[in-house]
Amino acid sequence: MSFQTTSPLKDSGIVQIETKTVTTNSGMPITLYFPDGAGQALPSVVLMHERYGLVQHTGDLARRLADEGYCVATPDLFFYISDQNALHSGAAKATPTDPYVIDRLDEVVAVLSGEPVADSGKLGMIGVCQTGRYSIIYGAKRKLNACIVLYGGISDWDQSELRPEHMADVLKQLGAPFLGLYGETDHTISIADVVKLRNVLEENDKSYRIKIFEDAPHGWLNNTMPGRYRRVAAESAMYEVVRFLKQNLSATSGRSGRVNWEFESNKDVNYDFGKNVRFE
Repeated sequence: MSFQTTSPLKDSGIVQIETKTVTTNSGMPITLYFPDGAGQALPSVVLMHERYGLVQHTGDLARRLADEGYCVATPDLFFYISDQNALHSGAAKATPTDPYVIDRLDEVVAVLSGEPVADSGKLGMIGVCQTGRYSIIYGAKRKLNACIVLYGGISDWDQSELRPEHMADVLKQLGAPFLGLYGETDHTISIADVVKLRNVLEENDKSYRIKIFEDAPHGWLNNTMPGRYRRVAAESAMYEVVRFLKQNLSATSGRSGRVNWEFESNKDVNYDFGKNVRFE
C-alpha cells in the first residue's frame, strides 16, 4: 500500500519488524512490535484491539505503526474469556469494569518501562471500537502524551456497575491531547454523540482534533471485514493517527499554555442516525 508524499506514513514493509511477547502476572499476554536494530529508545504506543479480542487486524496495525518508528504494545485485554474463538467471531463479549481495564493497562505501561527499546515517557494510547473508552479512562487517570479513539468511547455516557463515572466527568479529567475519528454512517455512535464529545472537551479547555469521515460505517478501518472496510477513509485515518503521534510524542511536541481545537465533518444534509445499519 502506498501513500502520497505529503503523508507521514511510510510504505509498508520498508523496515524489518521484530516482535516479542510478554505475559504479565495477571496472565495477560502483550506482544511488542518494534523496528529491527533500533539504536535508541522509541516513543511508545499502546494499541488496543476491537471487541473481538486480539486478532490479525490489531497485529497488522501494530506493524504499520512500528514501521513508523514506534515501539507498539498490543495487550490481549480479553485473555480471560474461555472461548476465544467465540470472542473472535463476535459470539461472545467481554465486559470488564473500568478499574479492571486501568489495572491491565498499568501492566502494559510497566512492561514498556522495562524495555530498553521503549521510551514510556513518550506514550500514546489508541483504542478501537469497544476499547475506545479505555483510552479515555486511562488518559483521565494516568499520564499520556496522546489519547486516540477510533469509532468508540462515546456510545454510552451513563454511569453503571461497569462504568463508575459518567463519560462527561471522565473527559473533564483527560490530560492528553485527544484525537477522535468517527464515521458518518456508524450505527453505534451518532453524530450527536460526537458533537456532545466536542462540546465537553471545549467546555473544559481540552485540546482535540475530531474528524467525521463521510459515508464511513462502524469498523471502516478493518480490512479483514470487507463489508465494513472503506479504503479511502482507512488510509486517511492512518495518516491522521501517525501525524497526531508525531505531533505529540516528539521531543519538541506541545506548546505550553495553548489549547488547540480542530473539528472536521462531512455529512449528508438529510443525515438520519436511525437509518445507519451494521455491516459485516
